[in-house]
Amino acid sequence: MRRRQLLCLLLAGAMAFAAPSAAFAAGMDETGKTYDEITEGADGEAPDETGETSDGTDETFDGMAGGEAQDETGETSDGTAGGEAQDETGETSEGAGGSDPLNQEGEVTEPITKEDKPYLALGANLTPEQQAEVLELLGIDPAELSDYDVIYITNEEEHEYLGEYVSADKIGTRSLSSVLVVKREEGHGINITTKNISYCTIGMYKNALVTAGLADADIIVAGPFPISGTAALVGVMKAYSVMTGEEVTEDSMDTALNELVLTGDIAESVGDSEKAEELIAYLKQEVLDRGLESEGEIREAIEDGCEEFGVSLSEGEIAQVTELMQKIGGLGLDLDSIKSQAADLYDKISSMDSGSIFDKIAEFFRSVIEFFKGLF
Repeated sequence: MRRRQLLCLLLAGAMAFAAPSAAFAAGMDETGKTYDEITEGADGEAPDETGETSDGTDETFDGMAGGEAQDETGETSDGTAGGEAQDETGETSEGAGGSDPLNQEGEVTEPITKEDKPYLALGANLTPEQQAEVLELLGIDPAELSDYDVIYITNEEEHEYLGEYVSADKIGTRSLSSVLVVKREEGHGINITTKNISYCTIGMYKNALVTAGLADADIIVAGPFPISGTAALVGVMKAYSVMTGEEVTEDSMDTALNELVLTGDIAESVGDSEKAEELIAYLKQEVLDRGLESEGEIREAIEDGCEEFGVSLSEGEIAQVTELMQKIGGLGLDLDSIKSQAADLYDKISSMDSGSIFDKIAEFFRSVIEFFKGLF
């Protein structure tokens, strides 16, 4: 009888152990909401006063906000004033003028000042008013612009590097994305802040930048009004290359841009950008750690990853991810370096690598059996 009661207690413990993890498997966040209940910050192209969406955009991407959202008065359609921009959580980022910028997780990054000798990459087609708005978001006094090393990103460059992955009409005819990049000491990792970026998330940028080989840098990405931010990656890599003298190879840049766009596609498909970021990071880890090369090996890893993260991909998406992972595998990347540059993301993944909830339950019952074996 005592053994039966003890077994019942152990079984009850197993059920209690499984309950919270089952909630995670169902996609709940820390607030108790399921991922399906979490709304994304991007909300499409901004309509003008007539109700029509604006055209001739810089970088609309699959219908996301990205073009000239100004009405006939010259005011941006979202009515934002300089220095206050909504991030993906709906919270306003801290203004410019030297205040600590907040990233999308609400964590304060180290302030970037002109004494850090940062490089500034500005969209070549910004109007004077838009440039002033962007500089304010980046924390730069326009009167001190000459104190900074400035390069410009042209629309031609955006088409050159993004053309294989984004249609020409979605890239548009104007370069507006702008970035501020500063090199930090070894071990600092990559930290990113976004302002008026409505489509690309911090995780998407970070994933792509470590693929491109960037290391130890603080980066702010900004638009004059909500834009997708896809083309900003070109500016980040160009500024980093000029600043450090370390060339970002064509293959690395191509793969990074491929990764950014495909992660965005998957995020839209599954309705959860965080899951998309984690899936791609997990697969990158699997490919590099296990030395996966063949299509069959990578497809198997993708299937396992989809099961782990509760993601369903179409056959076409699986083929695209397989091709991307083969590219990543051919870059000769160092996994330890990648993990150190995006520690927050890979620490989270590592905590999941300990096994699924079913593995843990099975292990629990194996320990129960071993326990009772020891009693007899």
